[in-house]
Amino acid sequence: MQPEQKTFKYPYAYSLEMGGELPGFELSYTTYGERNADESNIVWVCHALTGNSNAAEWWDGLVGEGKYFDPAKHFIVCVNVLGSAYGSTGPLSVNPKTQKPYFREFPVVTVRDVVGAMDLLRQELAIRKIKICIGGSLGGQQALEWAVEVPDAFEELVLIASNALHSPWGIAFNESQRMAIEADPTFKDDHAEAGQMGMRAARSIALLSYRNYDTYNFTQARDNPDQIDDFRASSYQQYQGDKFVKRFNAYSYWVLSKIMDSHNVGRNRGGIVHALGLVKAKTLVLGIKSDLLFPLSEQQFLARHIPDAVFQEIDSLYGHDGFLIEYKQLNKVIQAWQETNGQLQKAKIS
Repeated sequence: MQPEQKTFKYPYAYSLEMGGELPGFELSYTTYGERNADESNIVWVCHALTGNSNAAEWWDGLVGEGKYFDPAKHFIVCVNVLGSAYGSTGPLSVNPKTQKPYFREFPVVTVRDVVGAMDLLRQELAIRKIKICIGGSLGGQQALEWAVEVPDAFEELVLIASNALHSPWGIAFNESQRMAIEADPTFKDDHAEAGQMGMRAARSIALLSYRNYDTYNFTQARDNPDQIDDFRASSYQQYQGDKFVKRFNAYSYWVLSKIMDSHNVGRNRGGIVHALGLVKAKTLVLGIKSDLLFPLSEQQFLARHIPDAVFQEIDSLYGHDGFLIEYKQLNKVIQAWQETNGQLQKAKIS
């Protein structure tokens, strides 16, 4: 079954958490499959930092025909977040008040704002209960924030390589990337291709947080021990930077990094522990043993404070990026957890 690309247009002023406003917005989203009569098959996928709404493209080990989340069985929704580069309102969108693109004037947007916009779409689609909401990294931050903000909307929650509060370590990586973008003098020129060389360097910095020492030793080893230049690790960083520039823009990258930094489910809710206690969904928290960016301690904290949450650890060579790669382990753990939930529910009914 082919995915359907759609646009949700919200024509009213949208107040933002930090005091700004969007004079309306658009969300680009993709659906797969059809919802069943009792709406028990709805899966909402939240994408990570530079992902898009086509979840079957970037998470093809989990989403797609014959996969764990299969359009033949599930109604799957994935939304491109506010501020991003794939069709939703962002820095390159035209501000209806000025008739010019926002560029650096795009207002400050938080994870809470992103989730609020998605919830308006949920209401537009007349979805009362989401069977399972799943996301990794920034996607997990969105899923958690949403489950705290609208706890009755979710039955199950899967949070992968994510956290309750973005760490100083994570913010430092993001700031280093923004510094690289700022160092590109074209970033202040306000045009769609501005800041590309800075963004290229920023992506190289990001990769160091997504992988780790062992990853590079295994995948980018020296061609011979006597090399003094033209290393595989060097060409890999260059290649990934070039590849990223072809599909993204520096303004959206800047905005999204700030969105990630804003993540704090405890803000104005009486603290993180109190906020996590508001989650009503059955929750699976997955951590990756080699993740440098979102270490296991962050997922263990979530599992301790979300009521009746289950924590599972995945082993991966690929660090934080393991949530995009280790689909066999993800499938196995999620399936076992969902089957246990189903058995418990049947036991309660009987």
